[in-house]
Amino acid sequence: MPLITPEKRRRGIYILPNLFTTAALFAGFFAIVQAMNQRFEVAAVAIFIAMVLDGLDGRIARLTHTQSEFGAEYDSLSDMVSFGAAPALVVYEWALKDMGKLGWIAAFIYCAGAALRLARFNTNIEVVDKRYFQGLPSPAAAALVAGLVWVVIDHGLAGTDVRWYACILTMFAGISMVSNVLFWSGKSINLRKSVPFIVLIALVMAFALISSYPPGVLFGLFVVYALSGYVMYAIRWRNRRLRANARAAEAERDVPPSDSPQA
Repeated sequence: MPLITPEKRRRGIYILPNLFTTAALFAGFFAIVQAMNQRFEVAAVAIFIAMVLDGLDGRIARLTHTQSEFGAEYDSLSDMVSFGAAPALVVYEWALKDMGKLGWIAAFIYCAGAALRLARFNTNIEVVDKRYFQGLPSPAAAALVAGLVWVVIDHGLAGTDVRWYACILTMFAGISMVSNVLFWSGKSINLRKSVPFIVLIALVMAFALISSYPPGVLFGLFVVYALSGYVMYAIRWRNRRLRANARAAEAERDVPPSDSPQA
């Protein structure tokens, strides 16, 4: 008999992936602290760093076969801090504080949306299509808020100058997280599969573009991603309507005309 059974091994705590999860949690907590110290640009960058670390922990766990129930639960709690509480507090301290009740309500909508989004993801993980996320992922929603903060500060503006835009974007991100709109997950990408050389060139160009102006490019990319789900939803809705109309028209053609009554 082995000293540690396979069942207990699966329930154990693996160091490597949880180190990245802890680092992401620290980045989110660091963003909150920096927002309290009025260093909003540093807080926004810390949220983006948390996004990178959050994307690595799951992939490392899968590549090293170190997935565990503890890791999944720890990752969700880390996401709630880094992509739920941190962006809400940062944007509130930066732009929404002077809006009174509307400001903290917008921040709460975002925070509650992130919590509900994570809870739904954990309960539906086995029943949804792996190619899509149901609702805007919390890291992408956090990138919308943090990206706005970063871009505006980089242009020398204060949060109060764009507080209405910040309020609308914050509520949009919160509502999008709990919507039923599907967003591409990227999980269909196989990192072990060979790709054409043009893909490598495109990746190099993407890194060069991001490095040329990180705040604007990153914010623009996540705005496009957030809107892509609604665009695809509208296209699918239109296609369903066209198919339904086509079936209805075909059914009318198949119905034989009724004989008119004779006088």
